[in-house]
Amino acid sequence: MERYSRQQLFADIGEEGQRKLQQSHVLVVGCGALGSTQAELMARAGVGRLTLLDRDILELSNLQRQLLYDERQWNEKLPKAAAAAQRIRQINSDVDVRGIVTDVRPVNIEHYLKDVDVVLDGTDNFETRLLLNDACVKHNIPWVYGACVGSYGVMMPILPKRTPCLQCVFEAMPLPGTAQTCDTAGVIGPIVTTISSMQCAEALKILVGDHEAVRRTLLHIDLWDNHFASIKLGAPRENCPACQQQRWEYLQGKHHPTTAVLCGRNTVQVLPPQTEPLDLATIASRLEPYGTVQRNEHLVRCAMTEHTLTLFADGRALVEGTQDPTEARTLYARYIGT
Repeated sequence: MERYSRQQLFADIGEEGQRKLQQSHVLVVGCGALGSTQAELMARAGVGRLTLLDRDILELSNLQRQLLYDERQWNEKLPKAAAAAQRIRQINSDVDVRGIVTDVRPVNIEHYLKDVDVVLDGTDNFETRLLLNDACVKHNIPWVYGACVGSYGVMMPILPKRTPCLQCVFEAMPLPGTAQTCDTAGVIGPIVTTISSMQCAEALKILVGDHEAVRRTLLHIDLWDNHFASIKLGAPRENCPACQQQRWEYLQGKHHPTTAVLCGRNTVQVLPPQTEPLDLATIASRLEPYGTVQRNEHLVRCAMTEHTLTLFADGRALVEGTQDPTEARTLYARYIGT
């Protein structure tokens, strides 16, 4: 326990709290800027089990703000979930960590929530956040929402049956084109580490059982304009379709798209209708006539003249070189199949 001696000296954690952390299971959804920092902080705090989910691969531009990764991992074109798990094992070998390369969808989210004590939001889109909200509220699992862009970030913990859920606060998703993204406004590293650290502080409170200390506000921070604000949330919204009416529209897949333009990338993700694993060796052979093919245990990558296709074992593909979902689906059908 010497490793955590300074943390145990903090009276609100102590030895008993440290034991609770070592017996805890944290799910991090998204291993980009927020999620990679969350994973490292949870591992260093001594959380016993970490499950890391992410759909993407490392890009050079990630290294500006995603502190867990290095150039070697980028050169190897590792998926973020695999790279994150690799680094966590180097940081704390006592942590039971799983890095799973997958897209969180209505068909799989409840499976990943089994035996989880808290969920940390490291995602980059509202569809997935509202899906997380449905699943966590349904199964009474606390989770911590967070987002950032530019120098601005927001954070809010959700305790099902105690606090408003995400859909209480955000009644509908932002309309396309109305919200800034890291592709349009950029993002600085300090806001990423600030928001993810605030999320992890709330997670620690939850894991050691100090629910009364958990924040009951929506926190807004702009580090460039020196603006800090907390909005009191009050009670859950009476007509909330999630926590009050339990309609679970996002969990039922009513709002889940088959394509997604990735934040900060000239790339579209294409989701297949099936979830059965694919034979990556066969796919690699099929793509060889069309470009330069690379393959590892996680993916097959084919660099063509104008586009690059990256195919994962779950059937997902990243189509680089376009932001047009229709073109991406066409390329997927042409080279992978329907």
